[in-house]
Amino acid sequence: MSLPLKSLALAAVAALALGLGPVSAEAAPTGVKNIVLVHGAFADGSGWNGVVAALQAKGYHVTAVQNPLTSLADDVAATKRVLAQQDGPTLLVGHSWGGVVITQTESPNIAGLVYVAALAPDVGESAADVFKHGPAAVEADAIQPGPDGFATIPAARFHSAFAADSSVKEAAVMAATQGPIALAAFGEKVTVANWKTLPSWFLVSTADRVINPDLERWEAQRIGAHVVSVTGSHTAFVANPAVVAKAIEEAATSLHK
Repeated sequence: MSLPLKSLALAAVAALALGLGPVSAEAAPTGVKNIVLVHGAFADGSGWNGVVAALQAKGYHVTAVQNPLTSLADDVAATKRVLAQQDGPTLLVGHSWGGVVITQTESPNIAGLVYVAALAPDVGESAADVFKHGPAAVEADAIQPGPDGFATIPAARFHSAFAADSSVKEAAVMAATQGPIALAAFGEKVTVANWKTLPSWFLVSTADRVINPDLERWEAQRIGAHVVSVTGSHTAFVANPAVVAKAIEEAATSLHK
């Protein structure tokens, strides 16, 4: 509950007199304040809208990367451009293919990693290689290659395979705005595994139909991540942004730099 205006004004005067600066009704984050969100294939940065709003309400500085999805190198470059704009330690969050991107992206201001229903390859592995470590998801075949070398998920299957916990209408919008990904990107091997040197968290989507939840759990164990289970689809962060934002906030709070 916010302070009455009179009390807030008096508190501000007192704080200024003590050299403490202006008072805000919302306390500043106690850990890392910068959060960069990296979307995956068949999506764009707007998928994070609910998470962004929830984190901004807590005082975080949040930026969503817009990946071109044309190659791993291109997506890493897009992420590095955003990281260069941050004014301090930053928590890097990647969803799905975005997990490959945050695994490869090197920057001195990355304080930690959060994988959201993501792929976390080891050095010398590609996204395609990660899938070999576990059973295929029930609707992995929804990903369809096109004649131009890019893959998409057909609108007719998008709700069931990708966003079952969103409404049919919401999923239709997501399908219409999805970002096709270059198929060749799935075969590109990472040369860096950031999770080997940075604290990591892994949000497992328990009803994921694109990446098998058992594979996600295996990945989380392999990288030594703090594990959080999220009930929902591959895009649970769209349907339940507050739950995912809370997990990200807990990770950021634990990183005292």
